[in-house]
Amino acid sequence: MFKTESRKDDHVKISLEEDVISTFNYWDDIKLIHNAIPEIDKKDIDLTIDLFSKKLGAPIIISSMTGGYQKGKEINENLAIAAEKFQLGMGVGSQRAALEKSELISTYSVIKNYDIPLRLANIGASQIVMWGHKKTLENVQKMIDMIDAHVFIVCLNFLQEAVMAEGESNSKGVLKGIEKLANDLSTPVIIKESGAGISYNVAKRLSITKIAGIDVGGLSGTSFAAIEHYRSKKINDKLHERGGKTFWDWGIPTASSILQVGDATDWEIPIIATGGIRNGLDAAKALVLGADAAGIARALLKPATLSKNKTISEIDAIIKELRTTMYLLGVDKISKMSNVDWTIVGANLWI
Repeated sequence: MFKTESRKDDHVKISLEEDVISTFNYWDDIKLIHNAIPEIDKKDIDLTIDLFSKKLGAPIIISSMTGGYQKGKEINENLAIAAEKFQLGMGVGSQRAALEKSELISTYSVIKNYDIPLRLANIGASQIVMWGHKKTLENVQKMIDMIDAHVFIVCLNFLQEAVMAEGESNSKGVLKGIEKLANDLSTPVIIKESGAGISYNVAKRLSITKIAGIDVGGLSGTSFAAIEHYRSKKINDKLHERGGKTFWDWGIPTASSILQVGDATDWEIPIIATGGIRNGLDAAKALVLGADAAGIARALLKPATLSKNKTISEIDAIIKELRTTMYLLGVDKISKMSNVDWTIVGANLWI
């Protein structure tokens, strides 16, 4: 089925060629209330935000996707070009591969060539347990320097690790590791889920730490269990193929996770909403529910594999959709989005 050079290559190819999204996109159950008399001019809408002390041109983060193989360099460069043009935040995929093979550093560091106002480095949470605190600090600094990162992501990807044939399901001590890292690292640390969402209780447990933000990374978009289902199918690993299918729709819907984390985080740290956001309307819904920014991955992956122009065109459309939504709501600033009326339709989303 697939001819790939690495696990990271597998992930991208499967995402592009197979149906790996959750069975239902829960953003479709959120409806915003139309304002028939907006009383604003569309051209006067201000999309800029301040996030982690950086000014962004719109409340959009190009979510962590790839790196660590040669095609990943091209994808990251196309995304970086678009991030520079629209002054958006951008993350890279897990940088562990570049720590192990220095020849892969450029697949991530390419983004340093562009004026991106907010760059986010990234590693899976299981690594900080396996490394121990001293080695974690050393490796994290290398990853930060690799892309001149302004923020460091610890990615909670335990669903994927649990269903992956070569997964590292090591999570004992993760909370303590996060706490120590956030205490000792000068760069702000944020916690990101990778498709299964963050609950009220987990957000409360994180509140004892000095993390600077949470990316809820909820259920609605790409299912990493689905990706691992197809990876296992490729090598005829029936056990993990079955596991990926069983846990395909495991997790907390992104919309629900935003509300739960918002209720739990009375210390008012920024919330990024990643998970199933397909367009500017979905991004607007995330902001209305209480997110400070919307993270987008899957919608940008295919354009980024094609060209910089395709990537720019897609982000341009998403931003214009966001502006149109705000106009139809009568909202001229991002900070006012949380005051918008909304409702739930259908019976899929649970709050």
